[in-house]
Amino acid sequence: MRLATYRHQGRVWVGVVEGDTVRPAGQATTMLDVITGAGRFQAESLPLSQVRLLAPIPRPPRNVLCVGKNYLDHAGEFDRSGFNRTGAGSLPEAPVVFTKPPESVIGPDAQILLPRDITSCLDYEAELAVVIGMKGRGITPARALDHVFGYTIVNDVTARDLQARHTQWFLGKALDTSCPMGPWIVTADEIDPTTLEIRCWVNDEPRQHARTEELLFDIPTLVSTISAGTTLHPGDIIATGTPAGVGAGFDPPRFLADGDTVRVEISGIGTLTNTVRVL
Repeated sequence: MRLATYRHQGRVWVGVVEGDTVRPAGQATTMLDVITGAGRFQAESLPLSQVRLLAPIPRPPRNVLCVGKNYLDHAGEFDRSGFNRTGAGSLPEAPVVFTKPPESVIGPDAQILLPRDITSCLDYEAELAVVIGMKGRGITPARALDHVFGYTIVNDVTARDLQARHTQWFLGKALDTSCPMGPWIVTADEIDPTTLEIRCWVNDEPRQHARTEELLFDIPTLVSTISAGTTLHPGDIIATGTPAGVGAGFDPPRFLADGDTVRVEISGIGTLTNTVRVL
């Protein structure tokens, strides 16, 4: 099942996407209601062309959890780029986890803002994201997928110069509009997260291409590691890491510029497209 949050006639709705139509729940229903089993969908539907898709969870109740250096080739390109000031030259022995604030989340076709007074090195990162459906702490890898509600796409937009300057990742990852998400959530019963294909284009030029089976730390490991001492709640989002091909990995680097279009596609989920606008 594909579940979307969208705007129609000035109101925000949650609905089931079926082909090129969407069947809504009640207007007061949120995606968290659906995740926790409280949503009920109507029989009537309307064309997707008549609605504006938003991020599936437009304002997550907590920070988006993210994982760095989780593909072998990307870990290497990031270390070579000169922007990694935190233990370059070796693969992580455990998942590298950071967060992005709720204000960073935007939906499909929304603009990624490039504040030139803050950064000149804005980058893209195509990622599979996990949406938690059941509360848990100390979750074992064997039970981790029981806690997953579904999957969506995240573009972990990053200001590389801030990431390097502050020798930690939060400020470079936390800019407003730096977490495009969508176009919807596909429920876990329809996805094998180990066999998905991830692709990213900038202005129709291929930049990233990998399969999720290449993850250094798989989804059960990530859920177990994060939940070891931190309770996960329904609606929590875990972005699982990006493959090689980011702008910082080129020589010279190829960062995002005004008017660029970034398109991320994950098999079995869909396509997330956003444009860049300089502030």
